[in-house]
Amino acid sequence: MNLLKKILPPDKWKLPVMITLGVFVGLFFYLFNISNAGSYLSDEPTTCINCHVMESEYATWFHSSHRENATCNDCHVPHNNMFSKYFFKAKDGLRHATIFTLRAEPQVIKIKHEGLNVVQENCKRCHSFVNEPVTTLKVTGENYTHGEGKLCWECHREIPHGRVKGLSSTPNAIVPRLSSPVPEWLENIMSK
Repeated sequence: MNLLKKILPPDKWKLPVMITLGVFVGLFFYLFNISNAGSYLSDEPTTCINCHVMESEYATWFHSSHRENATCNDCHVPHNNMFSKYFFKAKDGLRHATIFTLRAEPQVIKIKHEGLNVVQENCKRCHSFVNEPVTTLKVTGENYTHGEGKLCWECHREIPHGRVKGLSSTPNAIVPRLSSPVPEWLENIMSK
């Protein structure tokens, strides 16, 4: 009870504190909605095009053979356990969100070292039954950086993204458009 008295504001401050907290909670839910944050918990490939920079990658994946069997997360997120998967998604997502918020995204996206390890391990995981005698099964992102062996996509360069070199490599890519986060009533007011 003593602790509760220390935490609660004096009576004259209760209303302003409640209003301020209400504003912050409202802003949080508004930002959560407008940024499509809930979609990042799914494995839906359209989540990747929440940012226009990924449209080329989405379009090339959509027209590849991988579309029938693999989503973006099947290749780009670790699958050794659930904690590792969601920790990686959260860490990578926060990095992406920061880059896109600061408008610091590059025209040509290059995979980071940690992502390189994940993709290589997922290639091996899905295709191990075909490649057992192939030496790439022994190659990891780590020993590749030390000049030992080749990564899967060095030979299979066209899979699944082709030779994507940024937004200009697929200028006429048709990708699904995200619905506007602006409520319809507000759009009607703005269009008048």
